[in-house]
Amino acid sequence: MTQLTKVPFVDLTAQYAAVGAESMRVADRVLRDAEFILGRDVDSFEDEFARYCECRHGVGVDSGTSALELALRAYRIGPGDEVIVPANTFIATALAVTCAGATPILADIDPLTYTLDVSRLEAAVTPRTRAVMPVHLYGQPADMDPILDIAQRRGLVVIEDACQAHGARYKGRRVGSLGHAAAFSFYPSKNLGACGDGGMVVTNDPDAAGSLRMLRNYGQVRKYHHAVLGFNRRLDNLQAALLRVRLKYLDEWNDSRRRRAEIYGRLLGSAVVTPAVADYAEAVWHLYVVQTENRDSLQEVLNERGIATGIHYPIPIHLQPAYRGLGYRKGDFPVTERISDRILSLPMYPELSMAAVEEVASAVRAFVATTGQVIVA
Repeated sequence: MTQLTKVPFVDLTAQYAAVGAESMRVADRVLRDAEFILGRDVDSFEDEFARYCECRHGVGVDSGTSALELALRAYRIGPGDEVIVPANTFIATALAVTCAGATPILADIDPLTYTLDVSRLEAAVTPRTRAVMPVHLYGQPADMDPILDIAQRRGLVVIEDACQAHGARYKGRRVGSLGHAAAFSFYPSKNLGACGDGGMVVTNDPDAAGSLRMLRNYGQVRKYHHAVLGFNRRLDNLQAALLRVRLKYLDEWNDSRRRRAEIYGRLLGSAVVTPAVADYAEAVWHLYVVQTENRDSLQEVLNERGIATGIHYPIPIHLQPAYRGLGYRKGDFPVTERISDRILSLPMYPELSMAAVEEVASAVRAFVATTGQVIVA
């Protein structure tokens, strides 16, 4: 097989062929109309994305982190409260809890899906627990029914962190429609990405939606009338207009990711531990994450061959200096700690060529054959 010159981890320029012309037209319209803050495109995109998520309400904000934080605030979760989050997630999940004034309480993850281990959830609940924030990590839905059952019995709010799972389904239902509310990020590399930062909260709760609209816009019920202490966390109208264009392609792009994930799985075979998809899930493959004992060496070899990779995430939250104050120690979350030393994210985006997928898989297999490593799941 002829080696390709370079395989990027993500190529954001590749989508321009599909959306470039229409994006330029809508951007020109927004600029000509000078409608920049909470304009018609924000309203329309909120409605369109909420319907896509099978929800009644959408509230656009400036980032996924803000979406998580404001969702908690909308349910009056703050100082003195605890929120359970998985130990294996991007730090923004925990930061949103902290920024809301509450305390993140970590729980270990399922070793196959990398999402919250529901068997450990109830043990993490204390009298101060107000919410649980399951993460649909890497585009794989968390096992929501047991989480919702525990939450209902214990009187907990469920905020889905769906920042990596636009369009994923759990038992046929869209993620985002399962809990009390859900947060999405439109960071450029996400399955539905903006041309900058952006986020949204979707919910079927009209009271929460009303609170979110105030919180994102200085606490205003109308201009200069401030009912609560709020923030400047609004989604730009220009970003909303561009996201409306891209939303029309999201299902197609997710299908493309699934095809590439299927080929990766077939070509990699037993060379590495490939990601499992739970029988309840329709994943959208924001990331394609494998495990191997010689992760760092493999990453170095792939880099030398021009194949870019990522590690999501190399240092668990409980071992980050910023969260030393939570009091956790190494060994507290063994599954999370084990995979953090083994996981490697391979190139994954809708326009990734099949030749590139084959090149990546071939390079991984060649490395394994050379090192003679034994795969341990």
